Amino acid sequence: MGEGISSFLPFIAMFAVVYFFMIAPQMKRAKKEKAFASTLKRGDRVITKSGMYGKVAELNEKDNSCVIETQAGKIKFDRSAISMEMSNKLNKPATTK
Repeated sequence: MGEGISSFLPFIAMFAVVYFFMIAPQMKRAKKEKAFASTLKRGDRVITKSGMYGKVAELNEKDNSCVIETQAGKIKFDRSAISMEMSNKLNKPATTK
């Protein structure tokens, strides 16, 4: 009985390492991105994951989309296409040294 458990111990340890270093941080990041997308409001300056800069003009709760106003016009995007990191950097006030 003791030999059976000890032979599975390396697999259990490997799963624990993979979970704590890969799966858990990814789930935490996904939760943050979902919260960011739900807190978007009209007038927010954003950057899409493809690098397009704009300002949120409209939000649609039905299909989870938003219309972004750019210099070229208005374009409809899914909220998941907006980059949380780049948008936060864009809206962060510049610090001078």
